[in-house]
This record gives sequence, C-alpha cells and structure tokens, in this order.
Amino acid sequence: MAARKKNFETQLKRLQTIVESLENGELALEKSVALYKEGMTLSKECRTQLENARNEIRLFTEEGEVPFDEEKAAETSAE
Repeated sequence: MAARKKNFETQLKRLQTIVESLENGELALEKSVALYKEGMTLSKECRTQLENARNEIRLFTEEGEVPFDEEKAAETSAE
C-alpha cells in the first residue's frame, strides 16, 4: 500500500497557510509557483477525501439507520 495519506484536517490547514502566503504577495515568483502547485495538489486530495466521505454517508443513509455494531465496525476498519 502507498504511504499513508495525511489526514484531511492537516491538509486543509496547510492549504490555508499556502493561500495566506500567496495572498500576502511578498514571495518570489519561483516560491509562489511552487506553493501554487502544492496548493492545487492539496486541494485535489481534500476534494477526493470529501467526495469519499460523501459517498460513505450516502451509502449509509440508503441502507437506512441501523444500530451501531462494534464487531462489524472493527471488521470494516481492518479491511
């Protein structure tokens, strides 16, 4: 499996830092371009994670509300 992805909150915080730096306008062109590229990558990763979460919620709600089953949850998270 590929290296473990950073969690959503960490990626979002980094993206916010990048946006603030770019909006400041005091960076060299090369640094601005590098941060822009990093920001676009983070944005895509965050968008993918949000879409995956949305799909999980959609599946859950389509199945209907069911009582929480710790064993089933443990099996699912182990996969």
